[in-house]
Amino acid sequence: MKKVFEHSSIGTLKLKNRIIRSATHEGMAHADGSPTDDLLKLYLRLAEGGAGAIITGYAGVLQSGKTFSNMRMFDRDAYVDVYRALTDRLRPYGVPLILQLAHGGSRTSSRLTGHKVVTSSCRARNEFGDVCKDASEADIQELIRAFVRAIENARKAGFDGVQLHAAHGYLLSEFISPTLNKRKDQWGGALENRLRIIREILSRAREVVGPYPILVKFSAHDEFSRGLHGDEAVAIARHLQEYSCDAVEVSCGSGNVFHTVRMRDMPRDAILKLAPRFRDLSLPRKWLFRAGSFFSRTAYRPLHQYNVDLAAEIKKHVDIPVIVVGGIRSLAGINDIISRHGIDYVSLCRPFIIEPDIVEKFRAGTQDSSRCIDCGYCLIGVTDNPLRCYYGKVVRKKP
Repeated sequence: MKKVFEHSSIGTLKLKNRIIRSATHEGMAHADGSPTDDLLKLYLRLAEGGAGAIITGYAGVLQSGKTFSNMRMFDRDAYVDVYRALTDRLRPYGVPLILQLAHGGSRTSSRLTGHKVVTSSCRARNEFGDVCKDASEADIQELIRAFVRAIENARKAGFDGVQLHAAHGYLLSEFISPTLNKRKDQWGGALENRLRIIREILSRAREVVGPYPILVKFSAHDEFSRGLHGDEAVAIARHLQEYSCDAVEVSCGSGNVFHTVRMRDMPRDAILKLAPRFRDLSLPRKWLFRAGSFFSRTAYRPLHQYNVDLAAEIKKHVDIPVIVVGGIRSLAGINDIISRHGIDYVSLCRPFIIEPDIVEKFRAGTQDSSRCIDCGYCLIGVTDNPLRCYYGKVVRKKP
């Protein structure tokens, strides 16, 4: 296990071990997008619990990219001082805090944002019933400027680095996807064109922040039959290295949450009791949903370590650090990923929700696997509640 707990570096970031807390939407934001006090408490628990680095839940770079009412925002200069108070509290722990930046793209709702829904290529309607419009040249330039400004402000606010969220069907991911991006201009078609928006963000950001650490999270495969695949994933990583990215985090999926986040079964109870769009349905409609869901595809397999093989292949072709996320649950698995597969880092999401101190437990030898049962209730509940573990059961609140 020596490699797992050795000191290492990602650009100028110094890590005490190779286990990273992957970006996880915390649902800990005020109406204006500023962080609640609970967010600092969570990050303190993660730092005290031994995480090698913490990647924050995503923060929006534009109001048009807000996906949840409790999503944190980072689209105004005023947030610099707000977050400086948070990063100052974390600094004594020596755990790098990396701000993930995102735009929701077609996964937003005009009722929430007050803006038209923008995506890489027009589609009839999204899951909220909004008609999505092609991002115009002006929209794209505004988006690039917003990401660059957010990167500059992240450095001012004391974050140790940033991560661009280019996975899971959010806007940057929609540009990369050969299935979702049907553009015929310089922003679509060949892979280099589909990656152009990220290249522009990185290029312009480097002019402002220099060697400040900038990581990219991207999907190496997705749920589409003609979507992302292994060879293209390798090419994406090689281009990102060329564009001055400091590290890539390998994930999967282009919008189907059950492909990206594997669960044992369809989390029906959580959806009907916690998801805003379903909990207020009439009893007959809830019954129909529950009955119909048994005939739908409820889970993808394998349940664990489903991005490791592609991440290992990517690592053979790039020199920058590679991080892999997705169903990683045991210390033995982590050691195998790092020692045998040659991947530089692992990142965990749900294991840190149930046990913020899981890395320290691993290091001390008091525990060798996560207590997470892969129910997925945490990721349903966080749509409008603070992040927590439900352990497969929704307990009704007392009146």
